[in-house]
Amino acid sequence: MPTIDADRLTDPALRAARQALGLPDFRLTDELLPTARELLATVVPFERPDGVTSTEIMVPGADGDPDIALRIHTPSDATGALPCVYFIHGGGMVMGTATRDDERMVRWAKRFNCVAIAVEYRLAPETPYPGPLEDCHAGLLHVYKHAQQLGIDPGCIGIGGASAGGGLAAGLALLARDRGSVPIAFQLLIYPMIDDRMITPSSQWDDAPVWNPISNRFGWNAYLSGDAGGTEVSPYAAPARAEDLSGLPPAYVMVGTLDGFLDEDIDYANRLMRAGVPTELHVYPGAFHGFDSMARDVPIARRAVDDIHRWLGSRMNPSAVETRINN
Repeated sequence: MPTIDADRLTDPALRAARQALGLPDFRLTDELLPTARELLATVVPFERPDGVTSTEIMVPGADGDPDIALRIHTPSDATGALPCVYFIHGGGMVMGTATRDDERMVRWAKRFNCVAIAVEYRLAPETPYPGPLEDCHAGLLHVYKHAQQLGIDPGCIGIGGASAGGGLAAGLALLARDRGSVPIAFQLLIYPMIDDRMITPSSQWDDAPVWNPISNRFGWNAYLSGDAGGTEVSPYAAPARAEDLSGLPPAYVMVGTLDGFLDEDIDYANRLMRAGVPTELHVYPGAFHGFDSMARDVPIARRAVDDIHRWLGSRMNPSAVETRINN
């Protein structure tokens, strides 16, 4: 496999932060998956800001599927119908929990005066495609149909996700468009995992930090029941395969230059633009996969988070974005 000398090209502050964390680069296998899941299920304690109420509810899954947990974070003093961001966690389709996004969700609810919701979808390989995507769609459909009870403006429900969650969000945007089920206001795609074919140069970088080609192929094969790169893979499963991107909600796409998803994410953003979808693309030099959450105090990570906040604010609460961004 090709290499890129990732250590030399990594932003120096990111390199130091990653070395301090001492996190291994997993090359996922069936044997390693339980250990990786345990690591990614660990919730880092955080200082919870006042003024946000958090609850968890169970909602119906798609026909014949089990109920789905939604973690809902709402400003305690909320009045009227608020915008909503519906978020999907990462983890290569095989790991992760909605609970790990509590800090992000609570802070977004506070910052943007919105309802922030995280969905707990089933994981592969125990539940391959379309199960996880249908879970995400069923949860979103419940939010839309019960917007009034949840204090949500049904005309301002956006979706988002990171890594595998970003890929599921991109697939969810396509699915909701084609089913005519939920009018999604925006899609936030944070280094999304969207192409199972792994045919781009960046997808083959053996020394890509954090998420390497071996783990990526493992995740895709788990999600697609061993058919990663096959001829019959649905674009709802791997959105990079979608031929028609017209009519999708405005999009934000971000990725680092040392991320194996670099090529597929840039290409997807370019294709969204060509399809007439308002799209903002951010590429961060020297940044590896997950850099914004793994090394939050590093300047480039703070810049990435600020960029997300500015865009989210412009979508959910345009008049308040400039006053809230620095609070």
